[in-house]
Amino acid sequence: MLLTRIKGPRDLDRLSQEELSQLADEIRSFLVDAVSKTGGHLGPNLGVVELTIALHRVFDSPKDKVLFDTGHQAYVHKLLTGRQDFGGLRTKGGLSGYPSRAESEHDVIENSHASTVLGWADGLAKANEVLRREDHHVAAVIGDGALTGGMAWEALNNIAAAKDRPLVIVVNDNERSYGPTIGGLANHLATLRTTDGYERFLARGKELLERTPVVGKPLFETLHGAKKGLKDFIAPQGMFEDLGLKYIGPIDGHDIEALESALQRAKRFSGPVIVHCLTQKGRGYTPALEHEADRFHAVGVIHPDTGLPVKTAAASWTSVFADEMVKLGHEREDIVGITAAMLHPVGLNKFAEAFPDRIYDVGIAEQHAATSAAGLATGGVHPVFAVYATFLNRAFDQVLMDVALHKCGVTFVLDRAGVTGDDGASHNGMWDMSILQVVPGLRLAAPRDAEQLRAQLREAVDVKDAPTVVRYSKGVVGPAVPAVGRIGGMDVLRAPAPEVTRPDVLLVSVGALAPMCLEIAALLDKQGISTTVVDPRWVKPVDEALAPLAEQHRVVVTVEDNGRTGGVGAAVSQALRDAGVDVPLRDFGIPQRFLDHALRKEILAEIGLTAPDIARQVTGLVAKLDGRYDSAPAATVD
Repeated sequence: MLLTRIKGPRDLDRLSQEELSQLADEIRSFLVDAVSKTGGHLGPNLGVVELTIALHRVFDSPKDKVLFDTGHQAYVHKLLTGRQDFGGLRTKGGLSGYPSRAESEHDVIENSHASTVLGWADGLAKANEVLRREDHHVAAVIGDGALTGGMAWEALNNIAAAKDRPLVIVVNDNERSYGPTIGGLANHLATLRTTDGYERFLARGKELLERTPVVGKPLFETLHGAKKGLKDFIAPQGMFEDLGLKYIGPIDGHDIEALESALQRAKRFSGPVIVHCLTQKGRGYTPALEHEADRFHAVGVIHPDTGLPVKTAAASWTSVFADEMVKLGHEREDIVGITAAMLHPVGLNKFAEAFPDRIYDVGIAEQHAATSAAGLATGGVHPVFAVYATFLNRAFDQVLMDVALHKCGVTFVLDRAGVTGDDGASHNGMWDMSILQVVPGLRLAAPRDAEQLRAQLREAVDVKDAPTVVRYSKGVVGPAVPAVGRIGGMDVLRAPAPEVTRPDVLLVSVGALAPMCLEIAALLDKQGISTTVVDPRWVKPVDEALAPLAEQHRVVVTVEDNGRTGGVGAAVSQALRDAGVDVPLRDFGIPQRFLDHALRKEILAEIGLTAPDIARQVTGLVAKLDGRYDSAPAATVD
């Protein structure tokens, strides 16, 4: 196999065009076989095989910087830079599903948030200019979906201002992000795809005019001089050229020879160039091409021949939200949905099918989504913006200054909150309950099970004068966790024995960690430590009944799937201080560091967010209060 002979990009130099085509076929077969066993981003990588080969043939990585926006399409790049062991893809100790500086000097950006690559490229190109590195080049690959993000256009505005600073921008145009790309830019790119190119027109015109005696050549030169107008008429790439960006394309993104030619021309140019490549997401794999929703953007473990899941998926948090949104849509005509290019991943596809006139896909533009939601609310409807928790970080200012300041009734639904695991540091939703704590008037719910998700979503959309947030985990929704009582707005999940006059521990359980907290309480009970477990349901603001309840206990413990700094534990601690309740508090959560990719349960074990770990530490804390300073017995599970 040719692929096994590729240890680095320069090994591509000695291959003929025929061998390069064979290599592309081998890479596609490898990807289908490998990713079907582990899960991962399959469709995007199948679409960029030839493009990635051409990039590494033309540019000399790592001296030249080859950058990938988002990075989910970098599997081919990994294969060509010496990383062909995909057996542990996205698992602990294995390859990351995104570029990773720890893996290779060929990887540059690993934040996996879309629309950032052009900002990176602008900075790297400026650094080359400052340090006079004329033999260094920067090539940035950005998808048509990522180009819908505002950051991309902010960067283009700056890139175009330096007409003599070399930079190659490769637009990987497959008409999709997760689903089909939408908006004005998508329409413009579609025009470029479907209009006969200017160069073809001009070449034909030159051929005809040169046959015309006397006036032919002068007329051709006149037309060539007026090429800007012709380009706008024949192939309207003028949008890019009006910015001052040289445009090459559209290029067949699966023709290695044509790609190399275009990239070589762009590399030789002394300023910024856009190379527009047309690719096919899921190319070469029939199940992906036939999957209309997202062309196998991301898959779990599948059968490589059929593309069907190996295991039947259980009900997920996302599916519970999806079904409840449809019910709400039937009950209330003022409910509308908003997504930032992730209709299916966040579960709004069912709502879109039922109410096509009440769904808005704004592209990869979370900031715009939040502010547009403020406008929708001001106009008299109630928008529900469903987004991954990690991506709401990008719209914080808009949540604060547009939605909250104006007391707009907008509901933000945060999917994949907490530790998500296999997608790595930038996809863990561990920041939302910290950054949203500072937003005045905002209310934040963390449902513990499917029933509570349905109930709290309904409570959220009933709020008309403030932003509300409902956050839940990735994956399968757990079993129902019934309440045994209610104190204020809090559910009591476990109460101590009636004869206990002052229980030892008040355990505040946040969201989906309720089963773990009940397990902690059971372990503490075996050590003779009485425990009350409460679920606040709405963790912001802190329930007024919590401080008086805490005063009836010896110790308060909070457990949350969020960063400890500024999270629920910190808010509870402040509430107790404000109420003059002087009870020791211990908060358990995610340490403020970037977590490597691994299974969720592996990460929770690594950071000590497990029932035995927490029970052991709480046992020690209670022992200290009792004056028993010797080592407390370890908590165990029968």
